[in-house]
Amino acid sequence: MAHSRLVALDHPDLPPFSLSPRLRSQLVYFQAAPSAPEHPAELGEKEYWFDRDEVAKWVMEGVFYLVSPLDTENATEVELTEEQDALLTWLDFNKVRHARVVE
Repeated sequence: MAHSRLVALDHPDLPPFSLSPRLRSQLVYFQAAPSAPEHPAELGEKEYWFDRDEVAKWVMEGVFYLVSPLDTENATEVELTEEQDALLTWLDFNKVRHARVVE
């Protein structure tokens, strides 16, 4: 099975980032909230917007925070996997904010 790729829409000359099926399913953990600065009013199908400050913070700290839909008052600190760290480092180093998954 071919891996999906994450294509930087704001840097079209950048080679795509290869996504395993698992990492593809985890992109929602890292997408910016609709209230994030400069977030587009609408995104196309399979498009994601990443907040540069959040991405840089996760890379520096090596963790991100998950909020359970059953307990929205508390977040769980989750250590980045090597694969997640590679993705976030790619986003951070290349200043990618807007990307689309290509199957």
